[in-house]
Amino acid sequence: LMEWREDGILLTRRRHGENAAIIEVFTRDHGRHAGIVRGGSGRRMTPVLEPGNQVDVTWRARLEDHLGAFTVEPVEARAAHLMSDRLTLAGLNALTALLSFSLPEREAHASLYDGTLTVLNMMSETPHWPLAYLRWELALLEDLGFGLDLSSCTVTGTSENLTYVSPKTGRAVSEAGAGEWKTRLLPLTPALTGATDGGLKDITEGMRTTGHFLQTGLATALGNKPLPEARNRLVDLLIRKSRQFD
Repeated sequence: LMEWREDGILLTRRRHGENAAIIEVFTRDHGRHAGIVRGGSGRRMTPVLEPGNQVDVTWRARLEDHLGAFTVEPVEARAAHLMSDRLTLAGLNALTALLSFSLPEREAHASLYDGTLTVLNMMSETPHWPLAYLRWELALLEDLGFGLDLSSCTVTGTSENLTYVSPKTGRAVSEAGAGEWKTRLLPLTPALTGATDGGLKDITEGMRTTGHFLQTGLATALGNKPLPEARNRLVDLLIRKSRQFD
């Protein structure tokens, strides 16, 4: 009998049979892991199994490669709290959808797990979480082998006045190095590199850049699947909100 127990972030839940559910959980040591929860579609378990919630899971299976079954105990019901605000709910949905979409099954990504917890905690504590979310997308790309190199200009080698990103290589390009190629390059906004940002417009511009690499790098490697709709909804909401402050 195979068995392990760990805290994790609930990513997805789908109904299975009469009243069971199949869930995906992201844990520090076991990565994205699926299993059946008996009674998971019942009235008692439904609020526990909301995406974004922190849960204590025990996974058991006869063999390592079996789907296996989870027993689940609630740790922190953050989903209910985040659902009260349209933007944080969109952020939560984008985050859990991207993890479910992109993480290889049962592969540990400890630093990404820690970073994910940080962003989720910020969502319930501060309105400034969109910057942390953008940096989280950069970390996701880095962790899965599609990281950007924003340290110096790929053309001139300078680390001054970096304003663009090459859509092909993911390397930074300076104003001088861009030349006539400017219009074909992606924006390198302060939100992508600096400790501060220029507000929501800056962040959404940054998300245009991370979105490009999520699609052309990550999603292409996964068989040309489109990015989760939840991410597009978050970007749309952030763009609309940034226009209110223009």
